[in-house]
Amino acid sequence: MAKRGGFPGGQMPGNMNNLMKQAQRMQRQMEENQKELETKEFTATVGGGAVSVTATGAKEITKVVLDKEAVDPDDVETLQDMILAAVNDALRQAEEANGELMGKMTGGMNLGGLPF
Repeated sequence: MAKRGGFPGGQMPGNMNNLMKQAQRMQRQMEENQKELETKEFTATVGGGAVSVTATGAKEITKVVLDKEAVDPDDVETLQDMILAAVNDALRQAEEANGELMGKMTGGMNLGGLPF
């Protein structure tokens, strides 16, 4: 009696096997590119160089540089605003780089809400 479903001998047809190999290769390449992106640094500078913030592709702030001229005890709010602006810009750059990487890897495929 013939088995229903599955593939003869438990093997995948050639095209399916090739597709699986391509998917595994793409996954490895995505993981390598993601690791590379996580170590890449993105720097944002605001206030004419008064505040500079560096973030990694992993969205971690690694450096904050303040020009002495930016530190005015009578105007702390302006310094706070510049720091926020620089942090947000550095993180936006990292997010854009991540989006570009994923766009290149997926070739513009609509992956329907997959987490990358």
